[in-house]
Amino acid sequence: MAARRLSVAFALLCGLAASFAQDRAIVLATTTSTQESGLLDHLLPIFRDKTGIDVRVIARRADEVLDGARKGEADVVLTHARPQEEKFVADGFAAKRFDVMYNDYVLIGPKSDPAGVKGKDIATALKAIEAKGAPFVTRGDRSGTHAAELALWIVAGIDIAAAKGAWYREAKQGMGAALEAARAANAYVLSDRGSWIGFRDRGDLDVVVEGDKRLLNQYGVMLMSPEKFLNVKKELGQTFVDWLISPEGQAAIAAYKVDGQQLFFPNADKTGG
Repeated sequence: MAARRLSVAFALLCGLAASFAQDRAIVLATTTSTQESGLLDHLLPIFRDKTGIDVRVIARRADEVLDGARKGEADVVLTHARPQEEKFVADGFAAKRFDVMYNDYVLIGPKSDPAGVKGKDIATALKAIEAKGAPFVTRGDRSGTHAAELALWIVAGIDIAAAKGAWYREAKQGMGAALEAARAANAYVLSDRGSWIGFRDRGDLDVVVEGDKRLLNQYGVMLMSPEKFLNVKKELGQTFVDWLISPEGQAAIAAYKVDGQQLFFPNADKTGG
């Protein structure tokens, strides 16, 4: 009888421990680039060791991240689609948005550079690619990178919906698949630098355009509105946001490197917007 009581007590304690552990966890909705780059594998253990808070990740395209967050699927959102993020705040889904870090986009192309764009600015490069009908792979998947690419065609003065032809090829997949399609077709493609650094089978591809200020890729973090979604873990989520934009979190972001190359550059705006 005593053994049975001990067994029941132990089971209750285990249940309480599991419940407590669940309560000390948040859901982070983010873009695939933060996960596939390995950044979250680097950051989240540091955060957990400091706070005891587990972070469960949902990684999707930028538009899917925000669509899911609007349904209350997350406590915190980390993405790189600033106009959409600002609308997200304006619509009341989050109270504030904070800059966290940036990396940049690079235009990848064949080393032979058939459009002659190496070293040019991004607008000139896109004009030349379109004029020559040089093969170009677009993600075509409504991701943050796809949105950035479409905005750059506008900067170049090109209506890509009207101008595209057989030379403009849609991958309809993630960045890795788009890079692979560009390698196979010896085509140009816009990539975030982190994905390019992590892409091993490059074939004849190389960076042909970089450093243009219009290629900046800014990331922002937002705590979901606890007023709109009663299930949001406000205190735990805010702890993660505060840590990410703190000197410690920013230093952790800066410390993450692949093959000696820094992938993300911290630039937290602690005032929010």
